[in-house]
Amino acid sequence: MRYDAVIVGAGHNGLVAAAYLARAGRRVLVLERLAYVGGLAISAQAFPGVEARLSRYSYLVSLLPTKIVTDLGLRIELRRRRYASYTPVGQTGLLVDNEDAGRTEESFRAVTGGAQDYRAWREFYGMTAEVAQALAPTLLGPLPSAREVERLVGARAWGEMFAEPIGRAVEARFRDDTVRGVVLTDALIGTFADPAADLLANRCFLYHVVGDGTGEWNVPVGGMGAVSGALATAAREAGAGIRTGAEVIGIDPEAGEVTFRLGEAEHVVSAERVLANVPPAVLDRLLGREPETPEGAQLKVNMVLRRLPRLKDTGVEPHAAFSGTFHINESQEQLARAFAQAARGEIPALPPAEVYCHSLTDRSILGQDGETMTLFGLHMPARLFRDDPEKSRREALDATLRSIDSVLAEPIEDCLATTPDGEPCLEAKTPVDLENEAGLPGGHIFHRDLSWPYADEGGWGVETGHPRLLLCGAGARRGGGVSGIPGHNAAMSLLT
Repeated sequence: MRYDAVIVGAGHNGLVAAAYLARAGRRVLVLERLAYVGGLAISAQAFPGVEARLSRYSYLVSLLPTKIVTDLGLRIELRRRRYASYTPVGQTGLLVDNEDAGRTEESFRAVTGGAQDYRAWREFYGMTAEVAQALAPTLLGPLPSAREVERLVGARAWGEMFAEPIGRAVEARFRDDTVRGVVLTDALIGTFADPAADLLANRCFLYHVVGDGTGEWNVPVGGMGAVSGALATAAREAGAGIRTGAEVIGIDPEAGEVTFRLGEAEHVVSAERVLANVPPAVLDRLLGREPETPEGAQLKVNMVLRRLPRLKDTGVEPHAAFSGTFHINESQEQLARAFAQAARGEIPALPPAEVYCHSLTDRSILGQDGETMTLFGLHMPARLFRDDPEKSRREALDATLRSIDSVLAEPIEDCLATTPDGEPCLEAKTPVDLENEAGLPGGHIFHRDLSWPYADEGGWGVETGHPRLLLCGAGARRGGGVSGIPGHNAAMSLLT
């Protein structure tokens, strides 16, 4: 049987593309090497005997457009978090309450000693909100040019968010070191860059504030597996075939042929178009080319707690502090110090990190008392873990636990739940772990460094240079996190 489209990889973007194409009447086959669909957007029981299904690798939803949810009839629920963030500072802390501007202003005054940075905060995020509203609709269409985007967002936003390093704008707008750091963390998630000098940080920042026109990071009820499950259902109900345990081992882009291994046997299928929902480095290997390996830069720590830890700040309830993003040693100065240490090949002495507790917004992932906690460590590039992965993982985890303990009123390890065998419910994943376990080259969670959401040459951002081969994964232009945008755009490039 000849297909209209063969999709390599059943991660969330591949499922989006499959659903759109099948709904349009195309004959679609999705090939997935693993025994399950969803890629890294899955939920899993990470600790034996502990009833908690964790979003092990990806955990929040911001970039997924409402249009995709509506178009595909996805049965998912995304819950807004009341508290955006909390940042411990000495015996107090900076609380950003989405529903109480007065409390947020009071918190700024307590930390910064005045109202200037709070006013600057409102002005800056007012500007980013306007950028998000202007730019988000363009993400689901053909690529605009740089000049078109500049016209859409305005001269000041273009200068601060696109043309000049984001660190300069942040330093000019804010006086307080802590406030500067809270802003800059969005420029560094999964990205090893100096925001004072590197426009790569701008691209990361942009993707973290533009999501669905609001920039809000919402909690998927049921975990990330519920999102991938809904996408798989939509694709299957539309008529797409999904074959798991089928490892693609070669692509002939001229003939539109895909060779895959199922069990001990090899098979070849052909299609009018091949959509590659794999990292570009993996696609290079499938095409017989020498790949360029990107570099991921994060430490992911998953935990299940018996209870939330106590805070030094007695004026904020732990429930409020941990239900949003809890910033750990992420001031501007601390971020710069950690970057310099990692650039020298050293694990940062006091790693910057942030945590949030999914279960405070959605209890459905737990079958017991307690809470889940997800930690994302910054400035942990793959180079730190190459020589001795086990030793360096332990060192990075130990340093990260010391970092979080430094801002709490008690050690985090005292709050960990344990398995029936008495093991603490804690696991750490480095970029090298992601490379080895999940097949992500360099452990790069975005498949490669993020790109600008525009291009003067036009197109949909999914082209590969081969007319019959499209890139529909996170490594496409306008790819990145859990969004479905590359899958949508690859499908639309065929349907329009």
